[in-house]
Amino acid sequence: MSAMAGIAPHWNEFATREELAASLASAVADALRAAIGRRGEAFLAVSGGSTPGRFFAALSKEALDWSKVTVTLVDERFVPESSPRSNAALAKASLLQNEASAARFAPLFHEASTVETSADLADAEIRTLPWPLDATILGMGGDGHTASFFPDADGLDALLDTASARIVMPVHADSAGEPRLTLTLPALVGAGLVVVHIEGAEKRNVIEAALASEPALPIRTVLDRGPRAAEIYWAP
Repeated sequence: MSAMAGIAPHWNEFATREELAASLASAVADALRAAIGRRGEAFLAVSGGSTPGRFFAALSKEALDWSKVTVTLVDERFVPESSPRSNAALAKASLLQNEASAARFAPLFHEASTVETSADLADAEIRTLPWPLDATILGMGGDGHTASFFPDADGLDALLDTASARIVMPVHADSAGEPRLTLTLPALVGAGLVVVHIEGAEKRNVIEAALASEPALPIRTVLDRGPRAAEIYWAP
């Protein structure tokens, strides 16, 4: 995987994580309202992990017609929603509350004997949703992975192939700790608004190093291959 000369991302820097959450929630709500006004519905993909908690809480209180919004995940662990490691459980507990409780949720995990079968089921179901995404909210790990594009993932090039016909694919990576399901790169970066939400000096250093060096980490590839500049939201 080689680095590409992509569109430079736009940095949005905040003094506090609370300010970041409020601003990002407002920007995403605006994108969803615009989509509803334009095509009668909106489609949002969000990340898991601990970072988006404040943002989820702020977004859940935004006033818009949530009954016309579909929410899915950028990636998911191959675990049921009853697991404490489930991204779906986190999204339902933190985002699909308050005003946002009226939104439709589309999970990636499907009960199956293998992650490959689960991904096939998710891919077939998610195709029925209102593509393209109107907003994609990504996180990033300290190793430069985003979604489930781990540097050591089997078949990483296929996950990052902008010509991929798949929407959901299975992921096996030793560093992931368990199999994953992820939206593919073209599904994610085709959104009208693509955001990478990071907090803390360490993660900022990872992105800055990734943008300045080769070979490209997955986060660099995602930032480079989108059709428009991504937005990086950062607070210390």
